Amino acid sequence: MDEVTLYHWEPNANSGKPMLALMEKGVPFSSHYIDMLQFDQHKPEYLAINPQGTIPAMVHNANGQRRVLTESTAIMEYVNDCFAGPDLMPADAQDSWRVRWWMKFMDQWLGPSFSMIGWSVFVGPMVRQRDPAELDAAIERIPLPERRVAWRKAISGNFSDSEMAESRRRVSLGIAKLEEELGKRPYVGSDQYTLADINIFNSTYSLPLSQPDLAGKDKTPNIMRWLKRVYTRDAVKKTWAMGKTDLAHRYGLIMAEIEG
Repeated sequence: MDEVTLYHWEPNANSGKPMLALMEKGVPFSSHYIDMLQFDQHKPEYLAINPQGTIPAMVHNANGQRRVLTESTAIMEYVNDCFAGPDLMPADAQDSWRVRWWMKFMDQWLGPSFSMIGWSVFVGPMVRQRDPAELDAAIERIPLPERRVAWRKAISGNFSDSEMAESRRRVSLGIAKLEEELGKRPYVGSDQYTLADINIFNSTYSLPLSQPDLAGKDKTPNIMRWLKRVYTRDAVKKTWAMGKTDLAHRYGLIMAEIEG
C-alpha cells in the first residue's frame, strides 16, 4: 500500500505545488507542517529527510521501497506520473512543450523575483522580531551558503536597490506575458488545467493585492478570470484550508477582489 508524507510550509510558492498536485490527483497524504519562520527546515529531524534543508520534500513508501523526493516542480511531475487520477499534463506535444516552458520560466526567471519581494515584505519583517543571537544561531545551521545569504538579507532588509529594481522589472514583464498568454487560451499553455497552472498560481495567487499597480480587473482581465477559475477548484479550497498564517487567511480578501 502506498504511503505518502509531504513536508511543507504554507500552501503557496514551492510548498503549494506538490500539495495541489496531490489534491488534484486525489492522493491521500500525511501532512507534516514545517514552520519556515521557526527554521524547522534546518533542524536535525528535517535534515534527516532532506540534508539540503529546503522545502518541500515528499516521502513515498511503495512496494517496500522508500523514495525521498525534493524540488517542487519535479515532485509535481512525479505525482502526476506515479498516481492514478486526472492527468495534469496535456497529451498534445505542443501543449506539453508550452506547459514545461512556462514552468521553467517561473522556476528559473520569474519565481526568484516574486520570492525576493516576498522575503523583503513578509518573511523578513516576521522573523526579525526574534532575538538576534537566536536568529544568528539559526542561520548558521542552514546547510546551503546561498540560503544563509538570502536569510541574512531578508532579516536585515538589505536587498540592494538594484536587486529589488530588477525583481520589480521581471515581475512587471512576467505579469504582462502571463496576461498575453491567458488571452490565447483559458489555462497556461493549454486548454486544460495542468501542472503549469499549479506552478504559476502558487506565485501569482495574490497579484490583485500584492501588485495592484500591475494587476487587477481593469489592467489584467485575463489573469483575473484565470485566478477565479483556479481559486474555485475544490482542490485549491482544500489545500488553502491547510494554511496556518495570514497568507492562507487572505483567500477571502483575494476572492472579493476577483469578484468585485
